[in-house]
Amino acid sequence: MRGGANSISIWAVPLVLLALAATVFALDLGGAATRLSGLEYAFYQHEKPRPYEDSFARGHFHVRVLTLDQKAIDTYGHWPWESDTLTRATEALKRAGAAIVVFVFPLDSHDPGSPRRIAAQMPDTPENAPLRDALDRMMSADESFGESLSGIKAVTGFVLNDDSGDVSVPSKAKIAADGASDPLHDTREYPFALRALPFLETSSAGTGALNLAPDRDGVFRNLPLVYRLNGVAVPSIDAETLRIALAPMAVHGAQGTIPGVDAAPRIANVTFGGFSVPTRRDGAFAIWFAQGAPGRALNASDVMNSATPPDLKQSIVIIAPPGDTIKTPLGLRSIGDIHAEALENILLGQTLAESAGYLPQLVFLAVVGAALILLLARMGMLWGGALALAAIAAAQSFGWMLFTNNHVLLDTASPSLALALCWLSGFTARIAGIANTRGELKRSFAGFLPAQALDRISRDPQLLKLDGETRVVTCLSCGLRGYAELAEAFKDDPADFTRMINAALAPLVDAALEHGGTIGHLSGESFMAYWNAPLDDGEHAIHACDAAQAMTVAIASVNEQLSQERRLDGTAFASIEIGIGLSTGPAITGGFTAHDQTSYSVTGDCTLLAERTRELSAQYGPAIVVTDDTRKAAERGYAFLEVDFIAAGPREEPVKLFAVLGNPLVRASPKFRALATFHDHIFESVRTQQWAKARELIDQCRKLSGASQKLYDLHLKRIAWFEKNPPGNDWDGAFRPILK
Repeated sequence: MRGGANSISIWAVPLVLLALAATVFALDLGGAATRLSGLEYAFYQHEKPRPYEDSFARGHFHVRVLTLDQKAIDTYGHWPWESDTLTRATEALKRAGAAIVVFVFPLDSHDPGSPRRIAAQMPDTPENAPLRDALDRMMSADESFGESLSGIKAVTGFVLNDDSGDVSVPSKAKIAADGASDPLHDTREYPFALRALPFLETSSAGTGALNLAPDRDGVFRNLPLVYRLNGVAVPSIDAETLRIALAPMAVHGAQGTIPGVDAAPRIANVTFGGFSVPTRRDGAFAIWFAQGAPGRALNASDVMNSATPPDLKQSIVIIAPPGDTIKTPLGLRSIGDIHAEALENILLGQTLAESAGYLPQLVFLAVVGAALILLLARMGMLWGGALALAAIAAAQSFGWMLFTNNHVLLDTASPSLALALCWLSGFTARIAGIANTRGELKRSFAGFLPAQALDRISRDPQLLKLDGETRVVTCLSCGLRGYAELAEAFKDDPADFTRMINAALAPLVDAALEHGGTIGHLSGESFMAYWNAPLDDGEHAIHACDAAQAMTVAIASVNEQLSQERRLDGTAFASIEIGIGLSTGPAITGGFTAHDQTSYSVTGDCTLLAERTRELSAQYGPAIVVTDDTRKAAERGYAFLEVDFIAAGPREEPVKLFAVLGNPLVRASPKFRALATFHDHIFESVRTQQWAKARELIDQCRKLSGASQKLYDLHLKRIAWFEKNPPGNDWDGAFRPILK
């Protein structure tokens, strides 16, 4: 029989899956690692959002978002605002002392109400010429907006895309790069840029990319600081704002950490003067979102209409479309809030750093995975599951500690899932192995092994030792008394005879199986059952006696059923009697295979003695007769009464035989104790050849409750035979010439 649950699949399948998972996560195939780490990141954000703090309290800039309140809407209308309204807002911010104004929306369209656009739409006639000339000379709202930008540090943006636009953008300041041959290798690259209007771009202190790209699951978590436009590094609008506010921007690169897998150069961090921002390899950093920011909102009406506008010195003011939102781990947020969060993260030094590369996770996965596979193969699923659970818990705890204490994002979800899948694959392989082994066992031993034994061996096939071993077993032989006479009585109706025999034997076999017995030899007349083979059974003698008792109950039920059937058809019926013999002793156990069919057998003196005891049981009266070894092993569970001392086995040594009369309550009863005492005296008198005394004791014993008249008749016949054939002075008390 094959190994089943301990087969090669128990470790081979988890090993293959572990290697596959490590490859998928290390290379982020299909974005699997990104998605998992994103879910982990979202959990961290929900459990511990960034406590809001005004960055000005740390000696840096205020970060404010211009909010379109109802009063401003009533005065200036809904968004989008026209250029003259934007001009008013810019001038108001300038008067309030704003240090930097950031426009985080495209400024690539002309104001539809500009004089030049109106002049262009007028008919080209002599009558309209003076008016058209006058309109052409007038300053447009766009130009007025451009002039207002020149008087303040303004940051405008462009939109990188794959479809249309310019192939380059003017650089206000070059981005320095060092530390690797090509640190921008993994930054996002685009072929086109939709730029702001030229005069607005010229009037700006800086210009940067407006792109905000969510992760593959549609949730925005990471904000890039640098992109590539046709191979040239360009800053994001947030990076450009920080460059203007702090100092020149520089990109610092590093080589990958895993040769052959993660060896490409990458961005390690981006600096703005003394501020260093750790980034992912593509130049993006994870934003730690605040749950709320009460001091960030700046009502437009307070700035543009109030006679006493707020003091905006040392403030970075973000103007963003109020209706544009994006999904974050903490729900929908406005575009303005997204950029404000990014700036506050950097100014406060609260950015979330991601671990560089996947090497720590791979080492963890390799070490724990190897130990897990070893445990699965050697110790089983529970030990493997305990290790996997402990490793996953440790990884998650370590990841949470890094996040809360060091603001570091370590992807522990991917290796945790890999370990869980590794254990699950081993579990699946084990279940499949158990099912396969159970199928083989059922094909080979269906009806011969009890269900609980089949289940245990299915889980651990090594329990079934087919190569052979010596075990102490209890053998039970059960047969129908008067089988030959039954067969003769039904010789004219073999079908009914077969049905009756099956009806009698089936519940007897079931009783043995239900009490943990293994069925051996089975014929129409009798069968054998064994305990403590093939599986250990510390109470095998008691369990065999339990089965024997259950058989007497079962045959009584069969007789009742058959009697009812015979009464209905008017046929005479004689009750079926059974004889049961039990013997305990050493035996050779093992399996034999032929033509792909395996059978389990038990061979030894005890099997022969059990069968011989069963054959003798009819002359004693009681249905269940056991040898002395079985009595000693099961004495605490049953009441045994000595019935014979006879040379019944395969060897010369005689054995004592005992009838099973009941449970310990019977053994403790005065009636049983009296009967047992008389039997002790009877057999002592026989052994000492006091024949007259033995007869007298038998006569007295016949009157006791539970006495077997057939047994006493047998012993009286033996006494008469011994009187005629004295056994001699060296006689051991055993009866050898069996009376027929």
